[in-house]
Amino acid sequence: MTGSLKTEAVVLRSLRYGEADRILHLYTPQRGRVSVIAKGVRRAKSRFGGRLEPYFRLHMVLYEGRSELLTVTSAETVNGYRRLREHAAAIDSAARACDAVARLFDTPEAHPGVFALLCNELALLDARPDQATHANQLAFRLKLLLAAGFAPQLAACAACGEGDHLTAFSGAAGGVVCSACEASGFVFGEEAHAFMTGALGATLAEAPSAGALALRQAERAIAETVEHHAHVRLRAASPL
Repeated sequence: MTGSLKTEAVVLRSLRYGEADRILHLYTPQRGRVSVIAKGVRRAKSRFGGRLEPYFRLHMVLYEGRSELLTVTSAETVNGYRRLREHAAAIDSAARACDAVARLFDTPEAHPGVFALLCNELALLDARPDQATHANQLAFRLKLLLAAGFAPQLAACAACGEGDHLTAFSGAAGGVVCSACEASGFVFGEEAHAFMTGALGATLAEAPSAGALALRQAERAIAETVEHHAHVRLRAASPL
């Protein structure tokens, strides 16, 4: 299929290519993750200016020809999230959010909810750079797991269905496990359990906080769930 594609997109990653071009990895609401080439963008008089940088939200027109790479023909800024770029922690959180989306949703399938979630996270980091925390990064990843259909079982033992004595977490089983089944998991405290439950039920801006040990346990639970069920390894979250 050839022709023009009009879409919103968030720039996940930008790579130099040749003498003046860039390869961009984008996330779009209707085409998922796509790779494009922006020709001549590194020249001083490029018509794209500085818009084709990571974490920009754009209105784009892309030419789809025979190549696997679409070509950028137009790009207008929806939001450049300027404030987050002034804070190292916020930039780091934005980078990890984009990386998690790229790894978990590395397909051309439409996931408009994932696009909206990513935009919400970038907007939150832009409006409130103090939200660039370990807890926020994990809350975002939990919501990605929910969107991907891999949300962990937290209400009862994922192995036998027991509702009490939930003392461990098993990525292979897909959630918390009781004391009778804990040989398949690792120790998982009440605070970590409460954090994950609360983060799944709250908005990103209202996600709960937790102590360092609980957040480490939650991150391990997320990582093992992703590795066992999505066969993807996420970049470690930053304990800011």
